Amino acid sequence: MDTIGDMLTIIRNGYLSKKKTVVVPFSRMKKELARIFQKEGYLDQVQENEKKTRNSKVKILTLTLRYNDGSPVLSGVKRVSKPGRRVYKGNDEVLRVLGGMGLTILSTPQGLMTNKEAKKKALGGEVVCIVW
Repeated sequence: MDTIGDMLTIIRNGYLSKKKTVVVPFSRMKKELARIFQKEGYLDQVQENEKKTRNSKVKILTLTLRYNDGSPVLSGVKRVSKPGRRVYKGNDEVLRVLGGMGLTILSTPQGLMTNKEAKKKALGGEVVCIVW
C-alpha cells in the first residue's frame, strides 16, 4: 500500500471535484508533506483532528484546498518514488520542475524538504513527488 500516493490522489481528486476540504488518514510523513504544501501555497490550512469510531479514536488530517478565482492552485502532482521502485537523487541530480515554477519534494536525512532547500543544504535523497 502506498499511503503517500493515496494522499496525493485524495488531494488531486479534491481539486478536480472543487471541494473545499479533504480528509486524509494521519501519519507524521503526511503531516510534514501537507506542511510543505501549505508553506509553498498549494493548501490554505492543515488541521490535525481526531475522528471517533465505534471502539477508538483515529487521527486524521483535514486539508483546506486553495483556489484562485475558482481555479485550483495545484494543477498537477505526481508520485515519483513508489514502494516497488524507489528513486534516489544526489543534490546535483535534482531537476527543476517547469523551469522553477513547480517543486520537487525530497526525503533527506534531515527530513522532508523542497528541491530548493535541499540544493542550499547540498543534500540529496529519495524523490517523494513533484508538484506543479
